[in-house]
Amino acid sequence: MARSSLILIGMSGNCIEAFIALSDKYRIVAILDDSAQYKGTSFEGVPILPLSSADDFPHAQFLLLIGSPSSFRARADIVHRLGLPLDRFVCFEHPSASVSRFAQLGCGTVLYDGVLVTSNGQIGDHVLILPHSIVHHDVSIGNFSLIGAGVILAGGTRIGNGCYIGSGSAISGVTVGDGALVGLGSVVVRDVPAGAVVAGNPARVLPQSPA
Repeated sequence: MARSSLILIGMSGNCIEAFIALSDKYRIVAILDDSAQYKGTSFEGVPILPLSSADDFPHAQFLLLIGSPSSFRARADIVHRLGLPLDRFVCFEHPSASVSRFAQLGCGTVLYDGVLVTSNGQIGDHVLILPHSIVHHDVSIGNFSLIGAGVILAGGTRIGNGCYIGSGSAISGVTVGDGALVGLGSVVVRDVPAGAVVAGNPARVLPQSPA
């Protein structure tokens, strides 16, 4: 059976980590990235092209794989710039991921190896959940959020839109507001305001430099 064509958005560590598993299911035809360092280059024989090249692949599907503490807030803007309908984005579960049949996954969501999503998990569109994270019962994760590796989201936790949850964090049934960043290894036991940066055990709001 012929494999569907897939385009990856963002030449990043997240892209490289997912590349082999994605290649087993899809024919990866391009990686889109506007960074000057990638101009005219390729990865594993796949050309790296500017974002404007998306229109050159009218029948391909897409995955957004950009996401780091410095770039996570750009994820929604990149998708909006592309102007593609939601159904052009695939949902991908690594073969070793486990998802309850009572959970719901949005379009463009990627579950990396070893991810566990239990009952009534509500995962939005364009969410990345990195390796070996656990999403317990009745957890919701908003659109464009990124959950790092080895994160534990306890039952009833609510992650807003466009959040970044650092690897090794544990969040205990509270709400993390839209656009918030939770630092590596944090233990979050209180609600996090929208746009805040928190870190520590227990996590506390950190001051941010003026924009």
